[in-house]
Amino acid sequence: MAVNKQPIARKCRAFDISPAVMGYANKKSVRNPGGGRRKKVSEYGLQLKEKQKVKFIYGVLEKQFRRYYEKAANMKGVTGETMMTLLELRLDNVVYRLGLAKSRRMARQIVNHGHILVNGKKVNIPSYSVKVGDEITIRSKSSELEMFKALREGTSVVTPKWLTFDAANLKGTVNVLPTREDIDFELQENMIVEYYSR
Repeated sequence: MAVNKQPIARKCRAFDISPAVMGYANKKSVRNPGGGRRKKVSEYGLQLKEKQKVKFIYGVLEKQFRRYYEKAANMKGVTGETMMTLLELRLDNVVYRLGLAKSRRMARQIVNHGHILVNGKKVNIPSYSVKVGDEITIRSKSSELEMFKALREGTSVVTPKWLTFDAANLKGTVNVLPTREDIDFELQENMIVEYYSR
């Protein structure tokens, strides 16, 4: 399984996003402060950058990302918004959004290690797509781990409106499908659609 191991702070600076979007509140990169200033970027360059930014944020590689686009293109609705909904519904992203992990990379590892149950069944596939009504819980054996014990006292994470989190029972529920307004970073998804539909 391929894993993206690119440096977080440098990539955040390249894509003009805050490291907080990735779950890293204190990361900074001060090397080569003027290195990001370049001449006018072409339309293709802007589309490519937008695609690379979303891939980086969700930790998805090219082949899988293209599949999300193709799936969204075959569904009803606006292709860009549908694709973002599919990405938000990934299990690793939901675990991160619930506050069970500090970053999407950490959420991916938690899922891989079999700590997460969906509707009472163990799921260790980070790209697993959750549905409305699904309950995400910590495996009872895993709930005794130190990192999960602290969550019972509550987290400082603001849970999006499409999810609810019960800290006492370490249980999250998917209430509704996420919408475009639930994306917490600047994005022009139409550029990604234009990139793939060339």
